[in-house]
Amino acid sequence: MIRAGLLLAAGASRRFGPDDKLLARLRGRPLLLHAADALRQVPLDRYVAVISNPSLGPLLEGFEVIVIPQGGQSDSLRAGLAHLDHPDRLLIVLGDMPDVTPSLLSQVLAHASDDGPSASHDGQHPMPPACFPRSQLPLLAALSGDRGAARLLRDLPPERLIAAPGQLRDIDRPDQI
Repeated sequence: MIRAGLLLAAGASRRFGPDDKLLARLRGRPLLLHAADALRQVPLDRYVAVISNPSLGPLLEGFEVIVIPQGGQSDSLRAGLAHLDHPDRLLIVLGDMPDVTPSLLSQVLAHASDDGPSASHDGQHPMPPACFPRSQLPLLAALSGDRGAARLLRDLPPERLIAAPGQLRDIDRPDQI
């Protein structure tokens, strides 16, 4: 079974202002490193990061780095999928979620099956990190816009949802650092 991690970090960060939020310091390190380090600690066969700012590349040791123009989350997903050759499991992590842990990522990975994805849950909605089986990758590739895979996760049964209190914050504005 081929298991791949996909770190999405190519957004425009418009609400953050002119600086790249993924380079902003949080707890003494660039924001991107928090999610990247958590993902690196999950035993996977491949680690791929999709970025739009080439300055992020040096932070991503151990990742296959794909540089694309800034765009929506679906653009990053499609670029990552095009680079990967249909892994059996695809664990998707967002670069602006600094509180995800290797344990959460491992649980999400373990709860996906050959016929259905798994996702984190904030008490109200399923959300990334999420893991998709090979059978669902064509659905991911068909997405457009900045909503990502949310609509593919909304009807997941409870056994595919991992509660992650305090771990699903994403950084959008400077005052959230």
